[in-house]
Parts: sequence; C-alpha cells; structure tokens
Amino acid sequence: MKRLPLSLLLSTTLLLSLPAFAADSAPAPTLRPAVECTVRSGLPNVLAKLKAGKEAHVGYLGGSITAAPGWRVKSLKWLKDKYPNAKISEIDAAIGGTGSDLGVFRVQHDVLQYKPDLMFVEFAVNDGSAPVEQIQRCMEGIVRQTWRTDAATDICFVYTVSQPFLDDLKAGNDSRAATAMEEVADHYQIPSIHMGIEVAQMEKEGKLIFKAPKPQDLHATPMVFSEDGVHPFPETGHEIYTQAVIRSMAKIESAGEGTHPHELITPLRADNWEQAKLIPLDKDILHGDSKALDPAKDNLAKQFASRMPGLWQAAAPGASLEFDIEGSQAAVYDLVGPDSGLLEIQVDDQAPHKVARFDGYCTYSRLAKTVVLADAPKGRHHIRLTLLADAPDKAHILFEKNRGDLEKNPAKYAGNFWYVGGLMILGDLAK
Repeated sequence: MKRLPLSLLLSTTLLLSLPAFAADSAPAPTLRPAVECTVRSGLPNVLAKLKAGKEAHVGYLGGSITAAPGWRVKSLKWLKDKYPNAKISEIDAAIGGTGSDLGVFRVQHDVLQYKPDLMFVEFAVNDGSAPVEQIQRCMEGIVRQTWRTDAATDICFVYTVSQPFLDDLKAGNDSRAATAMEEVADHYQIPSIHMGIEVAQMEKEGKLIFKAPKPQDLHATPMVFSEDGVHPFPETGHEIYTQAVIRSMAKIESAGEGTHPHELITPLRADNWEQAKLIPLDKDILHGDSKALDPAKDNLAKQFASRMPGLWQAAAPGASLEFDIEGSQAAVYDLVGPDSGLLEIQVDDQAPHKVARFDGYCTYSRLAKTVVLADAPKGRHHIRLTLLADAPDKAHILFEKNRGDLEKNPAKYAGNFWYVGGLMILGDLAK
C-alpha cells in the first residue's frame, strides 16, 4: 500500500494561489443548525472490515488543517488502538491552501487509486468564500467519482472552523460552506462530523481563546486554540477535533455494519463535476524547449512525485503547452516558486492575457493551478499557454517579510521557468 507523504513544501495558506473556477452567483442559503454528528447511513463497509480484523485503508482528502500532524494523525491512531486486529493504513491526501475545486480533480490520483475503504473529506474552511453552486458541484463530483470507482468505499464529511465562521457557529449555525455540503450529504446519506461545535461552546464559556500567541503552557486554562485563527495547535485545538471524531464514531456505529454498496442515485445537481479529470501531459502537446523531469535525478520532481502525474519544465521563452478540449472547464496543475516566470494564455479567439507563476509567498515552490477556461459554453476550445521572456517583478510581488530572502539568495530567483504537472479538465481532450 503506497502512502502519500505530507510534503513540507506545500502551501499552508488558506487561499488558493490563483482564483478558483468561476461559478454562478446566487443568494446565500439559510444556514443550517449545527449538529456535531449526523449519522445518516453510517460507515457500514469499513466498520465491518475493522471489526473483522481485516485490512482497511483510510483516506484523508482536505486542506492544511488536515495536512497538519493533528486530527488526522490522532484519529488514525485512535482507529488503530480501537481495532488492534485490523491492519489499518493511511492515505494522506491533504494539501494546504486548497479546496474542493482542486480536490474533485485530484481525488482519483491522490486517493482512489489506492483503494480506500473510508475517505474523510475536509474542505469547509477553504471553501468558505466559494459560491454555493461550486461547492456542491465539486463535493458531489468527489462522491460520484468515488462510488463510480468502488461502490463499497464509505465517505464521511468533516467540518472544521476558522475565525470568520466562529460567530455563526456560536449562534448554533453551520457555516455557509458546511450548509452547502450538508445538502450533498443528505442526498447521498453520507455521515458528517462537525469538529468545531465543542470549540465554539468552549469559547462562549470562556474556557478557550480562539486566537492568541502560543503560550508557554498549552495546557493552561483557558486553553489557546490557534495562533492564526485557523490552524489549531496539535495539543489543544486538534485534540478537541479528535475527540469530536471519537464521539461521533460511536454514534455512527449505531447505524450498523455489513456489505452495503453505495448507489449512484440521480444527481443532486445535473451540473456536478463527476467528469472532472487530472490528465498526465503528453509530449505531443508541449512545444519548444520543454523537458520531463526525472524524480530520480531532479529534486523538484522528487518532492512532488506523489501529487502530480509527472513534472515538465518549460525551460526557455517560447516554450508552450497547446491543446484542445471538448468541455467547459480547464486548468493546468503546476507549481509557483522562486524561479517561475510569466505566461501568456490564449483561449480560442479571445485576447491573450498574462499570468505570473509567482506570488508573495514564493520563497519556495508549491502546488498551484492556472485556470484557463471557466464556465465556458460546452464544446471544443483551443488553448495555448506560452512562457514569456519578460520575468515577473519578483521584488515587488513578494510580501515585505519575504523580500529579505531574495536579497540573500538572488540566484534562487534568477530563473525564468514554468513547471507543469498535468491538465485538469471537465470534459475530454479533443483529438
């Protein structure tokens, strides 16, 4: 069983490095009452395996809160302790700073190919500002891809909390993102766990400070949940999250266990993203000075080998990626980093525009995506991305706190490359 390691080079920011796919605007939904655990149809298949002492693979698909050595690590240990006769392994598929709009494209590569018996899905915080329609399209796409691959895979939605959504939770309501996700969970009878309810209650009672500098004694009262209002300390916030999972799993067990294949019923949304694909690059669509990087010989390719289908370098101005799709959405799975350059994007007969593969955090390389087609009319579209000779103004783009690194290590930023790993398409590559 291949386990996907958590790379230290992944983004830990909440915002995607580029805008998400566009989605229709609509009135905000009425927030749902927050409930710590909604059992629905439970987790029958994985519980049967665990209780029988069989092999079980547990996947964690999410953002930086799941990527941290917190509730993911603690909940996996709890499962191993509770079911000592079962052989339980982890599929770590959490990437910081990403939401369900990336998860729906990478779920096959990062989770499903490793045959999970249980998959936790955590995107409520990173989807916090996304349109409701987009959230539901993507979450439903994740569900339908999973059950189309293996109808026996159990899924559990989990919701975390960040400071912008704390007031709603203290008032007894889910966030807008969790409310949208609960509609998908209702439709497919997927259990859900809200790990933040106890956090909000403790904050109301004065037993917890949600955001404060890390204290010398993390076990002092009131406890400090996080330093940034998002990422919990493992000793405090992540422990509260884990205990919510443990309490909820006891309730979910009441739904029973056994072999119960999940049915792909009529979709909640006809426009869901079940057909989202992450497609490896083919040399036929790369032009100019471009080369595949070998993970055995190249450190950057090695660092991201578990996440990307491969890694290619556009090594000189004029190098391009050109392809046609039959569909409505397209993006390129790539890297932003210190030696990355500037792209020109041309779609059909539209005016070209430029996009820098460099941002304020780029003192290191991390996963990103370049959106090239969003909510376009379904049909054939021609797309070309070209690396330009003009480099981004890196000193200006870097956040002030990061400019010192450029001054100390100018050679690190001198390159003008583009690193690309795959195509993310809603539809198909056109021949």
